Amino acid sequence: MDLTRQTIAYCERTDFGLWSEPVNAVTNAAFLIAALVMAWRLRGSGLGIGWALVGVLTAIGVGSFLWHTHATGWAGLADVLPILGFILLYVFAATRDFVGLRWPLALLAVVAVFPYAFVVAGALGALVPGIGANGAYASVALLILAYAVYLRARAPATARGLAIGAGVLAVSLGFRMLDGVVCDAVPVGTHFMWHILNGIMLGWMIEVYRRHMAR
Repeated sequence: MDLTRQTIAYCERTDFGLWSEPVNAVTNAAFLIAALVMAWRLRGSGLGIGWALVGVLTAIGVGSFLWHTHATGWAGLADVLPILGFILLYVFAATRDFVGLRWPLALLAVVAVFPYAFVVAGALGALVPGIGANGAYASVALLILAYAVYLRARAPATARGLAIGAGVLAVSLGFRMLDGVVCDAVPVGTHFMWHILNGIMLGWMIEVYRRHMAR
């Protein structure tokens, strides 16, 4: 893999200039704003995982900014690895603190994310034309929803919060998938909405965790 090779992956980018995606680049502020809001919400809580999620959310904003300015292989890794880290850390926290399993089983759930995503994304790829790599993100929305369904009786408020998060992610994913479809009509594309809604969604997911632990 050539980590220095540049790629045009979104409507807004027309060349390999640093600021060829100004809207996509600037809207990564949504992640940083969400991180700041949740840092304020977590003040004095002592929730180690909550603070770790805030740190990873900050890294998501920085990594996505690098991806939409440099458009290189290494910047792509800086974009996707923090997202993966947030997913895995949240699965651990949800399994241990929402479901109530001990940490070894929570770690097992983290490991299980990989085969789960592979199978579900593959199935969605076969069922939904054009979903492509977005199937992996869709599998995350389904996983959040599965936790919500499981928790609906034992922790209804947390279940509702997770269901809201899954819904926002689904809408966000719709905008991500539309980006390549509307290029002719909307040159700026729709990927920037993925940033804005995901910033809201990830901040909300941390808030769901904070509220659950506060109970």
